[in-house]
Amino acid sequence: MADNPGAGGGVLHVVATPIGNLDDISARAIETLRAADIIAAEDTRHSSRLLGQLGIEGARLVSLHEHNEAGRSEALLHAVAAGQRVALVSDAGTPLVSDPGFRLVQAAHAAGVRVSPVPGACAAIAALSAAGLPSDRFFFEGFLPSTAAARRARLDQLVRQRGTLIFYEAPHRVAETLADLAAVLGDGRMGALARELTKTFETVRRDTLAALRDFVAADADQQRGEIVLLVEGATDEAVAGALDETALLRALAGELPATRAAKVAAAVLGRPRRDIYQQLLDMGIADG
Repeated sequence: MADNPGAGGGVLHVVATPIGNLDDISARAIETLRAADIIAAEDTRHSSRLLGQLGIEGARLVSLHEHNEAGRSEALLHAVAAGQRVALVSDAGTPLVSDPGFRLVQAAHAAGVRVSPVPGACAAIAALSAAGLPSDRFFFEGFLPSTAAARRARLDQLVRQRGTLIFYEAPHRVAETLADLAAVLGDGRMGALARELTKTFETVRRDTLAALRDFVAADADQQRGEIVLLVEGATDEAVAGALDETALLRALAGELPATRAAKVAAAVLGRPRRDIYQQLLDMGIADG
């Protein structure tokens, strides 16, 4: 930037909003939003409805999403420097947690603008608090890849992770993802499904990954809404016995054409050859 937007000593407020139940918003969050001159929102239509429900008027809503964040951040920081009160919100929960805002917050720090969090709901933490899985150490992965081969490749990298794993998942993929979790991490591992948290049809179910897979596959209603999946971390026995699938594929590909490597790996891993071959492609390995 040509000048220093932080020179005015302004503050960028990062404001958490409810993930479902409107009563979960804090008094401080309401006060901050009511006092804001500009509210940067992931989806202005969604946030406009929220502000209407809270009886908040007067703030100028501007969009801030993955496609415009880099360009819009400078203008927002100059507004802070000019003495305007700017708040950042996402569609639901805490901004930046699998939501836009990182570039803006990073730029604020670089420009000397103070960043102040206004804490509140977060689906990942809410799910962890109710899951009945170890919470002393956890690993937030966010969304897994959308394709089966890439998803399984990423899960293979998490087999040895000892902290509780936390994932967000789209409703149309949750059944497939639970099947992959059971296949790669072990169908006997404990997990939890946290769906539509704080909403009318909330589900919090703790069971083995195999049981959760079957539960969701059998009930279409569990394949709707906002979903958090949690899986207990690896035990010492699991870490010791886990097969490093990525290492196996690289070793086979180093000795065999990719099509042949996929066939051998499929026999060892008990998975479809086409999925293994796609995984090799995702790893940048293909027949020459």
